[in-house]
Amino acid sequence: MDLPLDFATLRLIWWGLLGVLLIAFALTDGFDLGVGALLPFVARTDEERRMVINTVGATWEGNQVWFILGGGAIFAAWPFVYAVSFSGFYLAMFLVLSALILRPVSFKYRSKRPSPKWRSFWDWCLFIGGFVPALVFGVAVGNVLLGAPFHLDGDLRSFYDGSLLGLFTPFSLIAGLLSAAMLVLHGAAWLSVKAEKGPVLDRARLFGTVAGVLALVLFAAGGLYVAYGGLGYRITGALDINGFSNPLRTTVEAAPGAWLDNYGRYPWMLIAPALGFLGALAGLIGMWRRSAPLAFGGSSLSTVGIISTAGLSMFPFILPSSIDPQSSLTVWNASSSHLTLFIMLIVTVIFLPLILIYTTWVYRVLWGRTSTAALKTNPDLY
Repeated sequence: MDLPLDFATLRLIWWGLLGVLLIAFALTDGFDLGVGALLPFVARTDEERRMVINTVGATWEGNQVWFILGGGAIFAAWPFVYAVSFSGFYLAMFLVLSALILRPVSFKYRSKRPSPKWRSFWDWCLFIGGFVPALVFGVAVGNVLLGAPFHLDGDLRSFYDGSLLGLFTPFSLIAGLLSAAMLVLHGAAWLSVKAEKGPVLDRARLFGTVAGVLALVLFAAGGLYVAYGGLGYRITGALDINGFSNPLRTTVEAAPGAWLDNYGRYPWMLIAPALGFLGALAGLIGMWRRSAPLAFGGSSLSTVGIISTAGLSMFPFILPSSIDPQSSLTVWNASSSHLTLFIMLIVTVIFLPLILIYTTWVYRVLWGRTSTAALKTNPDLY
């Protein structure tokens, strides 16, 4: 059966779509995580905390769609990546899911009782549900850049040789803290858009400023580590970008500094790190000037730039192996079949615009600042 798109083009399209889904998750559910991480610090009274919670209360469930879509895309388009990463990083995934489970429970149960201790407990659960995933997601990306400790045997069975504590290396912690700072900045920017003017907004701008400075410093530190810390992998043998998927057909070697190769080969990719820095700077300026559009627009651009920098630096690698580079998974050797990618693309072309249209409509209907006065008159608020 002849398909209108060749195998290599479909693989490239799905690599781009995976990036789009992950960025969409960071842009939407990312500010939910950031607001959760900020909750105990920007709001001090019960009314203030309820107001902060309700800035995301109407949309946080819908925002998680992008997380599900990202995981589904990995499962369907990159089965080797799904099998290795979700099994190898099982305990880290369990940690993230446990923290994420705390969020809906906290939203639903927090206001069921008037006890200050009861409500404070669930507020800190919301903090855990925001900060822990933000940190661990970044740690996971740091480990992907370092290379995961797995290998494949002749039957393409994966064997993971790492541990949960082994994931927390100096570089991965830089990546994790960068992720947390990036999303806290994004959460503070969201509060500048949605929270009523007053002390909560002033505190959010203060913490957002600190997070923005940390994001700039950590992003620069991560870049220097990549450049001078001996990170990178390179394909050295013949490459068949239209060949069937089998990671063991690719010859790969560890090559210090190779993650910078693409920027010399494709200078346009420098747009990504530039957006990471300039977006964070714009977010900081928005905080200082009390400009909500500039703060949120800047934090959004920074999020896009930072995530894109990781993906573009690694291309065509998706998950390199630190103990057996020959087992590394790339765009060209770890995808589903030609027909599967094509059918999935048709489904995506039909349904992704519907999701975007619905999401846009929801945000338009629910737009406007959340106030403490509304807590007394609106029974639908948390």
